[in-house]
Amino acid sequence: MIKREHYINQIRPFYESDLIKIITGIRRSGKSVILEQIMDEVRSKTDNIIYLNFEDKRTSININDSQQLIEYVEANRGEGKCYLFFDEIQTLTGWQDACKTLRLYNNSLFITGSNSKLLSGEFTKELSGRYVAFRVRPFVYKEIVEYCKELEVEPSVADYLVWGGFPKRFEFQDQGAQTRYLEDLDDTIVINDLMNRYKIRRDRLFKSLVNFVLRSNSRIFSANSICDYIKQENEKCSVNTVLKYLSYLEEAYIIESVKLYSTKVKRELIFYSKLYNADVSFNSIRSINNRYDVTHNMENIVYNELVYMGYEVYVYDNHGKEIDFVATKDNKQYFIQVAYSVVEDKAYKREFGAFENMGNLSQKIVITNDEVDYSTSTVRHIKFKDFLMMESL
Repeated sequence: MIKREHYINQIRPFYESDLIKIITGIRRSGKSVILEQIMDEVRSKTDNIIYLNFEDKRTSININDSQQLIEYVEANRGEGKCYLFFDEIQTLTGWQDACKTLRLYNNSLFITGSNSKLLSGEFTKELSGRYVAFRVRPFVYKEIVEYCKELEVEPSVADYLVWGGFPKRFEFQDQGAQTRYLEDLDDTIVINDLMNRYKIRRDRLFKSLVNFVLRSNSRIFSANSICDYIKQENEKCSVNTVLKYLSYLEEAYIIESVKLYSTKVKRELIFYSKLYNADVSFNSIRSINNRYDVTHNMENIVYNELVYMGYEVYVYDNHGKEIDFVATKDNKQYFIQVAYSVVEDKAYKREFGAFENMGNLSQKIVITNDEVDYSTSTVRHIKFKDFLMMESL
């Protein structure tokens, strides 16, 4: 497996700190591998290391609560600073109390979890200023290129547009095996995990909402519009139920909601959001007759890549004309349109016309899969394949 230096480089300055290092992200995005890579670096200078995987029955059977975890560490640590690595710790009852205690006694603590509740509620309030958090995502294209070189296989932009970047899928050379892996992954982390974790009883309603949302990525929704769709499927539904189920998907890092900003009101429109999948495979495995939605997947990928690059991203309303993204970093602002192609006049006018009456204080960008350069004096055109290899805009 490649060394994911993008993330490790952010975590490395905190190796010796008593701050709790929290590594979060969707399941199977590579958090455990990053934890192992950090352990390898720490092992070069000490063997005073304790690693526990709370998804392993051998661990969870013997350590059931915070007190048992504290006692285990005290019985097994060596003299001096000890480095503690706890994988998927959110499954342990009272893990918060154990972390608060252990960090006080010359321990450097690293924890992973696949639920955003690790970063919410009482725990983070009590530990304000005493933890640092890092979000891990499935592979972006630069990482795919690096990993495929290691595996001695050829990477493909077209493949990424359909099947996304979950790391383990690249170990399977057969497309059927990859699809089977992704379908099983979807069943596990999207359906079964959430239904068990939140004790969801209305399984048909939940699955209907999940399927609708994940195959409708890169679109603006309100809870009301989703509720209306569910009712058309002959399911009783309320807006509160929709909001609750969407929050479950967000807590598990399966989707992200991006708020819409408007030039008219100069503020966030809280009732409408654009929803993006953590990985476009969630859309593609729900496609019928291999009619993959590469247009919306492409926009979804651009969003994921921008966030990976460190941009703060919103959807923008330019006086009624939607601009896919306004991306900000280091006091620089970029307005970005994403289209599969602008070869046809209608598409060209729609994408480039979205920037009308905006002035030239911020850079305006159109990203397409076209080979021809469509840049103008006011709008920069970036080819999708080139964008995927960029470190910044």
